[in-house]
Parts: sequence; structure tokens; C-alpha cells
Amino acid sequence: MGTDHHHDHHHAPAEFNRAFAIGIALNLVFVGVEAFYGWKINSLALLADAGHNLSDVAGLVLAWGAALASKLRPNQRHTYGWQRGTILAAFGNALLLLVAMGALMWEAMGRLISPDPSASAEGATIMVVAGIGIVVNTITALLFMRAGKSDLNIRGAFLHMAADALVSAGVVVAGALTLWMGWAWLDPVTSLLIAAVILVGTWNLFRQSLHLLFDGVPDSIDPQAVHDCLATQSGVSQVSDLHIWAMSTQKIALTAHLVMPEGVGDDAFLENVSALLHDRFDIDHVTLQMGKTPMISGCGNAINACLDTPVIGKLPAH
Repeated sequence: MGTDHHHDHHHAPAEFNRAFAIGIALNLVFVGVEAFYGWKINSLALLADAGHNLSDVAGLVLAWGAALASKLRPNQRHTYGWQRGTILAAFGNALLLLVAMGALMWEAMGRLISPDPSASAEGATIMVVAGIGIVVNTITALLFMRAGKSDLNIRGAFLHMAADALVSAGVVVAGALTLWMGWAWLDPVTSLLIAAVILVGTWNLFRQSLHLLFDGVPDSIDPQAVHDCLATQSGVSQVSDLHIWAMSTQKIALTAHLVMPEGVGDDAFLENVSALLHDRFDIDHVTLQMGKTPMISGCGNAINACLDTPVIGKLPAH
């Protein structure tokens, strides 16, 4: 006997579609302004911060896209829907950022070796543009503050934008010191520091998204803890064929075979186990197969086919 059970609790509230739209629009405009002035005054610090803010726009788009994708219904050709696209998008975004930040660090090292004395004259422009960034990032973070307390996806957007306000503050400090002290080397040093911060976060995104693309167990899940949770359920003597993977950046799926020698569980048992896995491990999509004997490799085994023939049923989603 088996079950396929879903918990769809990750939809972003409809009213926050507007928050995502406003946040993305504000940051796109600011990225354009910052990149233009960074190019105009030849400031790597502004260009680095523009790249950082562009990555945040991508983060907001991914968060919003994941919320919207979770509402799309699966079809016969895409039985899980299009949710996995969020993982692929995260991987592509991380790959592009790694290349871009590597190129930026290379250019910054060249500026350190051959400093540009004229950079000190542009400290005021750097301060003003980055100061605008502090305002934009703070406003965007505030848009998600309330929902971030209860929605993990929106909380990530909030924390990302709050961190960016701090990065922009660092650019303001660099601009002030460049203006007052005439330190031409400070611009490339600030660029290196900002790029290093971005690379740390981007490397984690790259590693995690690549891991999930190959159906790895999400970092937030302890497979042994899940196994032990299933093994301690009433009537279960063995857990086999346990598989845990990410359907998207927000939804986790599980399949397992439960050996129950004294008789397989009923619908109430399946409902309780699925609810337990969701509440304890945030696993949304649970498929369980139950039988009186362990599964034996090879579908042609007549004894195994007779004693452990699965009956697939579907419980209503909450």
C-alpha cells in the first residue's frame, strides 16, 4: 500500500506580488544609475556595487518566480510542473556572477598595481550614488519585513536587501576617505572587498544549486534523522529505499518503503506520518510504499510480487 501526499504551504501571499514588483523596479533603476556613474567616473567600487545589486534583483526575481511557479499545475508531460526551473535559474545566475566577479577582481588588481590618481576627485559622486543605494535597499527590505517573519522565502529576500544596504554603506565610507585623504588605491581595494563578499555568497549558491540539480539531499535535511523518524513509527520494523530530493528551491520530496510485518498502516497512519514529516522536516511531497516484507531487487521475483504488491492511493491535499 502506498500514498502520495502533498503539503502546499509555500505560496507567497498575493499582496506581496506588489512588493516584489516594486522592489525589483526600484533596484533595476538604481543598478542602471550606479553602473552609469561607475562607468562615467571610472569607479570600480560603484561598478562592483552595481553588480552586487544586480545579483539582488536576480534573487528577488527567483523568489517571486518560485512563488508563482508553485501555483502552476503539473501536466502529463511535466508531472512535477516547472518548479525545478528555480534551481536551474539559481545555478545559471551563480555561474554568471562567479565569472563577472572574477573579471572584476582581476581589473581591481591591475588598478592596485597602476593606481589612477584622478579617482580621488570623484569621491563625492561615489558617496552620493552609494547613498541612494542605501535608501533603495532599505525601502526594499522594509517591503518584506512583516512577511519575512512567517515566510522563509520572503525572509530571504528581506535579509538579502538589508545586507546590501550595509554594503552600500561601505562604498560611502570609501568615497569619503577617497575625497578627504586622496587615497586613489582605496577604490580598487573596496572593489576587491565587495567582490569577495559577493563571491562567498555566490559560491554557496553555486554549490547548493549544483547539489540540488543532481538530486542531492537539501542541506536543511538530515537523512539519518528522517530515517529514524520513520523507523520509530508504530508497526514499522524497517525503512528502505529512502530518497529525499528538492523539487524546487522551496519544495522537498520524499519516497520510502516501510516494512510492517504485522499489517500495513491505514489512511490515518499515512496522514499522520506525512504531517509529521512536513512539520518536523518541512517535506512537502511524501510518497510511501508499505509492505509486510522487505523489497527484493528484481521485479520478476514471484514471491516478492505476491507478498509485497503495492496498492497506490492518494490522500486529499490540505
